[in-house]
Amino acid sequence: MENEELILIEKFCIHHNVEFAFIRTLTQFGLLEVTTIEEADYLHKAQIKELEKMIRLHYDLDINVEGIQAISHLLQRIDNLQDEIITLKNRLAIYEGNIDEIS
Repeated sequence: MENEELILIEKFCIHHNVEFAFIRTLTQFGLLEVTTIEEADYLHKAQIKELEKMIRLHYDLDINVEGIQAISHLLQRIDNLQDEIITLKNRLAIYEGNIDEIS
């Protein structure tokens, strides 16, 4: 993976005024994937949006990491179910002959 896709956690924490221990805890709970290169920890750019959601949940709404884990799991299940609904609607539209309704 190219370094351009990685963000140094230390800089992220300073920029967002977040404790490094919070990031480490999210990693221990399996909510984040951290890459270590030459004793420095990095985040993948693709994780930033989700991490910012977790930061807001924790710092703004005072939700603990266990709660964040449960919320993340439920949101992921909702996304999966929405994808499944779209797929099923598309199949149904094909069988009913309503090709114009396919998403």
